[in-house]
Amino acid sequence: MTDNEEIIIDSTMSFFEAIEGTTAPEEIVDSLALADVLYYSFDGKKHQGQIVVNSVLEEDVYEIFTLIEHLKFPVGKVIPVVVYSWDDHESMAANNSSSFNFRVIEGTTKLSMHSLGKAVDINPVQNPVIYPNGVIAPEGAKYLPQNKGTFTADNAIVQEFIKRGWHWGGNFDQPKDYHHFEKP
Repeated sequence: MTDNEEIIIDSTMSFFEAIEGTTAPEEIVDSLALADVLYYSFDGKKHQGQIVVNSVLEEDVYEIFTLIEHLKFPVGKVIPVVVYSWDDHESMAANNSSSFNFRVIEGTTKLSMHSLGKAVDINPVQNPVIYPNGVIAPEGAKYLPQNKGTFTADNAIVQEFIKRGWHWGGNFDQPKDYHHFEKP
């Protein structure tokens, strides 16, 4: 890497733009931070994106993205979910990596860890969620562990999350949620 390497900007929002329209209570909004992260995308070029996370996890997320950048692990894009009108399915279909999204767990009435900014999804197209009934999200995605941008249990990024006390959705009994990391 050279110091004059061009960086493609994927997101440059203010914090208020990144949370605009959320239905989250004020105490949750007050616990959030907006982090600028660097990564290489599937085009092989360096990009800058942004992720809204719980402020207690901001350092973890920043340091893990530093590892992602160092390893040149390709990441589709990292843009706050507000761009997708808070629609998780739209964000996943766009292969967007994100954290905060005030919503319930799919198929339940229970708030997701994303509602607190305590979960991160990375490359949902390469790392889909696979439900016990065979449904895969995002639609059309396939989990092919040999493909670039895909997580497996021995991946250095998965191991770094786990070392820091995060849980990886690939280790869940059901559903298998390969793009999902959370820290309760």
